[in-house]
Amino acid sequence: MAKPIVAVVGRPNVGKSTLFNKIIGKRLSIVDDTPGVTRDRIYGDAQWQGKKLMLIDTGGIEPKTDDIILANMRAQAQLAIDTASVIIFVTDLKSGVTAADMDVAAMLQKSGKPIVLCVNKCDSIGAVPVEFYEFYNLGLGDPIGVSSIHGHGTGDLLDAVMEHIDPEEFDDSEEDIINVAVIGKPNAGKSSLINNIAGEERSIVSNIAGTTRDAIDMRVEKNGTKFNFIDTAGLRRKSKVEDKIEKYSVMRANMAIERADVCVIMIDGVEGFTEQDSKVAGLALEQGKACIIAVNKWDAVEKDGTTMDSFRKKLMVDFSFMPYAPIVFISAKTGQRVERLFELIKYVNEQNTMRISTGKLNDILADATARVQPPTDKGKRLKIYYMTQASTKPPTFVCFCNRADLFHFSYQRYLENQIRSTFGLEGTPVRFIIRERGDK
Repeated sequence: MAKPIVAVVGRPNVGKSTLFNKIIGKRLSIVDDTPGVTRDRIYGDAQWQGKKLMLIDTGGIEPKTDDIILANMRAQAQLAIDTASVIIFVTDLKSGVTAADMDVAAMLQKSGKPIVLCVNKCDSIGAVPVEFYEFYNLGLGDPIGVSSIHGHGTGDLLDAVMEHIDPEEFDDSEEDIINVAVIGKPNAGKSSLINNIAGEERSIVSNIAGTTRDAIDMRVEKNGTKFNFIDTAGLRRKSKVEDKIEKYSVMRANMAIERADVCVIMIDGVEGFTEQDSKVAGLALEQGKACIIAVNKWDAVEKDGTTMDSFRKKLMVDFSFMPYAPIVFISAKTGQRVERLFELIKYVNEQNTMRISTGKLNDILADATARVQPPTDKGKRLKIYYMTQASTKPPTFVCFCNRADLFHFSYQRYLENQIRSTFGLEGTPVRFIIRERGDK
């Protein structure tokens, strides 16, 4: 199901993160492992009126600043604004309308997106104070008083947000569609692939306009299966600094991965594997998405009889952290093997959603433990009582044992290999949860 995106923006220290945490119902610390990102956006799922939304919390916007850190935060907020269906503009009752608020309001109006004006820190119950009416000067319509600490007014705020969202954006009827994120570093050929698919397919259901300027959803039906391609192309050089380009590509890829069922990781066949490819693939791995490695521009690669095999072997080393991902060599320009890519997307999505019965799992477990005895430590042997599948996307298995500390990673890998050899599970990560007997 598609989830409309709501960006929470405003100048620093007006309570955006507190409001964000209150709406999603949990505290999320702002942490990002990507080097060079001072304060990244974070994402959270919210539900209102029976509909699901995705909220983005952003760093504070300082519209006029020469400070590099503040400028980075402003640029990240701009990305969230470009992506959002609706913007919540958070202001501070105690500070009143500041010059920075006026500048942010002007910046938001230029985006053309619907804006809901939130006046935070209205902590007292009853009539709003006189200062509240000052916020009409921003020219954004009726402000909504909210206390992000206590939760007062958040319902009215979300009601106002829902009024601006087209019901079609929720896509309740499209449960069977496969969402595909085409991810990778700039100039790997992501847009070319999307354009190729759009050009050769005549059964495009719709182009969702207004979701974002940089990532356009494209619906395609192929052999009775519906696909929704999320194009993360549109990356433009923000500066001459290489690490800044990388930061933007990773940020956009993260948003696309969040929404996807399957990730197509595009590699430039001419340039070969780079560290940035590894980082983008790592994001898909962390989120448990089914993955396909697509080597693009294969028509431009000088080949002999062993080129594909040697390239494949090198990629298997480079992507050793996801050995399950199938590799396909394509040309987005000529359409070479694009048909095969559709088949793989459907296949790995089925693998990612596969459910295995407890009986079959425990037959495999009994056979595996008979072949290779579980590890021991100081005379104590690991005993695995039984195993069951807890969830899909990705397939997650719970193992109940006598001592979790004896369940070494190497033995988990062995069991994973036994499950894969029987059921395939190609293209999807597999996760294990270890429980000691008596654990809830």
